[in-house]
Amino acid sequence: MAKKGAQKNTQNKAKHTKLLNRKKNKLRKEKVAHKERLKAIVNKAKEQQNQ
Repeated sequence: MAKKGAQKNTQNKAKHTKLLNRKKNKLRKEKVAHKERLKAIVNKAKEQQNQ
């Protein structure tokens, strides 16, 4: 038989998933920003070497 009443654990799971997704997105953005920063540094070094 199905349980009666409101579901107990769904709100907590939703909040937890939301927080984990936020954390993952933040890490992805930081990783992309870091790669871009490194590319800029490498390009700058190459330009200075060529001059």
